[in-house]
Amino acid sequence: MATKTITITLDAYKRLRAKKASNESFSDIILKLTRRKNTLDYIRSLKPSNELADNIEKAMRETRKAKLRKVDL
Repeated sequence: MATKTITITLDAYKRLRAKKASNESFSDIILKLTRRKNTLDYIRSLKPSNELADNIEKAMRETRKAKLRKVDL
């Protein structure tokens, strides 16, 4: 496996170390923190919110009411 040496500030190192579990490498935590997240992953990462839940339910109701229309191409 190829490696690279990087320089980060002490503050950045402390924050990175705080995110790291004892069984994770710094590479593991950097990859985890920088991975592309889909919408569901993002929502799951949020703290529980009644307002968010209400807005999602409202959007789902509106989507169910929507009618599809035929489009001639």
